[in-house]
Amino acid sequence: MPDTHFYRYDDYDRALVSERVAQFRDQVRRRLAGELTEEQFKPLRLTNGLYLQLHAYMLRIAIPYGTLSTRQLRQLAAIARKYDRGYGHFTTRQNLQLNWIKLEGAPDALAMLAEVDMHAIQTSGNLIRNVTADHFAGAAIDEIEDPRIWCEIVRQWSTLHPEFSFLPRKFKIAITGSPNDRAAVRVHDVGLRLWRNEAGETGFEVIVGGGLGRTPMIGKTIREFLPKDDLLAYLEATLRVYNRYGRRDNLYKSRIKILVHEIGPEKMREDVEAEYAAMKDSALKLTPETIEAIARQFAPPALRSKRTKVPEVEALKLENRAFALWLKSNVAPHRVPGHAIVTASLKPAGAPPGDASSAQMEGVADIADAWSQGEVRVSHEQNLVLPHVAIEALPEVYRALERLGFAEANVGKITDIIACPGLDYCALANARSIPVAQRISTHFAELSRQHDIGDLKIKISGCINACGHHHVGHIGILGVDKNGVELYQISLGGDVDFGKTALGTILGPAVEADKVVEAVDALVATYLEARQADERFVDTYRRIGAQPFKERVYGAV
Repeated sequence: MPDTHFYRYDDYDRALVSERVAQFRDQVRRRLAGELTEEQFKPLRLTNGLYLQLHAYMLRIAIPYGTLSTRQLRQLAAIARKYDRGYGHFTTRQNLQLNWIKLEGAPDALAMLAEVDMHAIQTSGNLIRNVTADHFAGAAIDEIEDPRIWCEIVRQWSTLHPEFSFLPRKFKIAITGSPNDRAAVRVHDVGLRLWRNEAGETGFEVIVGGGLGRTPMIGKTIREFLPKDDLLAYLEATLRVYNRYGRRDNLYKSRIKILVHEIGPEKMREDVEAEYAAMKDSALKLTPETIEAIARQFAPPALRSKRTKVPEVEALKLENRAFALWLKSNVAPHRVPGHAIVTASLKPAGAPPGDASSAQMEGVADIADAWSQGEVRVSHEQNLVLPHVAIEALPEVYRALERLGFAEANVGKITDIIACPGLDYCALANARSIPVAQRISTHFAELSRQHDIGDLKIKISGCINACGHHHVGHIGILGVDKNGVELYQISLGGDVDFGKTALGTILGPAVEADKVVEAVDALVATYLEARQADERFVDTYRRIGAQPFKERVYGAV
């Protein structure tokens, strides 16, 4: 693998992954031969990320902390082309899902992943799932410290952890190193926020018991400041408390958020601190040498400061309105002067959110090799990110993304919709998500209108499991089934911004599928009439309340 600025597998990692591939290959052989029933095979395939969905098998591939080399992205494209239908779906968990995998091809797909130091281990099951991070990590101008270092330490600790392989329910951890939370840490089972105290020391705020789904909750801070070298000890203490007291008798009450809610954050803190006190000076304490060895692998690329004002860029801004809007919405400041972070929007008008064809993945890899240090990120908003682009290269990057269909200037706007696969793919869904997202994005496709509306996050889920994060959308849309009819429940006021994290409030009765666009249009019209200077949709909603929106929507639909 070419030089990368993140963790590189060693011989131990490669042996572990190769052994798992060989093991799974034999399990698939036995299933195809009829030696294993589906009931016997199910837990074996799930431990390797293979689900049986509505129409076919689905393979969920782990992308730890959302970071990819271009070699890995090209391999994902090759696997999608050879073993699927030539495209993949990037998810809110910084994973890639292939929705049409055939069982007989799954072991070979996993073997191809192993060739580039990737796998699908722990992308399913009641264990610690893929650890996610800020997609701008290592490049963001507001970052205190690269959180991926700590994600990797947690990944190594949690992979095949014998004590935590059969938890009461799945467990999700997110880490941010920025005061501007781009990892949604307060709606995870455990969220970790790196911050610097008055003494100048960097440590973690530990947030426990967040999560969406049937019973959405915002996590509670149980440790204001945790020294970094005690991270694994504190996580182990937290998981032990959950493993001991988490509900196994009721699927709907099995997540750690229910435990925290039932016993209270004070009791949770007390129990975790007691466990932590007994193990903080054990082998779990991270030595400076261990931390430094991991941190070295995340050393930033050797970027030199460059011009921040480039005549070619300024000229194109004046000539090309779409480019000017793209700079405004899809390009973020970089910590090194003269560079920028570019988000490739996987949300062109009318497209399924988060989908990319094999050719598009290869195209993004080409762009990253030419202009972004060979590195690509996956965001939990279902976009791809080029983290290290020189400002002088922005016109070329824009044109290259435009050829791929990924230069839509809509990041953070009304058509940058998060949506789960819904009833088109998922056996758990009650309603379709993708067609609803497509109709909304087509209706609001005009870029000038999107930018006039401003920052507005729409999130759509096809069932109560909330894979589309609808609870924390400025506008959340939940598909429900009523007597065989797909209806959509609308909520307003959700948010994941740090310090403003909120769950949306249901606006009123669910609306029919063909009325969703009208409802969103009515919501936007109400906002535009009522907003004050620089107010986002969610800010106006907080100021004026739900009633004006409710009256407009139900008068319109």
